[in-house]
Amino acid sequence: MLPLRPRRGGFLRPFGCGTFIREFLMGNAPFGSPSIDPGIGAPQADIFHYYKMARLEFTATDRATRQEERQAKRQKRAISPDNIERIAKKKMERIHWKSHGCRYHSFVTYFSNLQRLGYVEESGVEEHSSLQDYYPQGQPRKFYRLTGAGMAAPESDWADPYAALYGR
Repeated sequence: MLPLRPRRGGFLRPFGCGTFIREFLMGNAPFGSPSIDPGIGAPQADIFHYYKMARLEFTATDRATRQEERQAKRQKRAISPDNIERIAKKKMERIHWKSHGCRYHSFVTYFSNLQRLGYVEESGVEEHSSLQDYYPQGQPRKFYRLTGAGMAAPESDWADPYAALYGR
């Protein structure tokens, strides 16, 4: 029997993109993101931004906790939450934006699969985009909200919408 271990890069995600999107659009403010009105929803760019920030903060805190545990063990002292917070803040400044999570294009593709499944829909709310300041014919920011089907969908479909669309 082979030992259970991930291929390179496996088991590294603290939470998945689909889980974050669903919780965010429900208004549950997952992983330190702001709470939104579930009836209005949020633009894709905002959802992506808060997803990336949550992933970065989680990674920085995880790394800081491990570092503080090693230092405390080496110095034979108790673990200090203040040190963890200080180290996490430093690490957060040094983590590159593109090093964790998906890129925006991948996120948009993932989100479009959720739309095809009927899990998210446009809420009808739009706001002026910064693109329109320079190009008046540009697209406004469209808000998306969760549908009833999205709330009832199993976690496996949220984790892999492509497989839910086209079969496993």
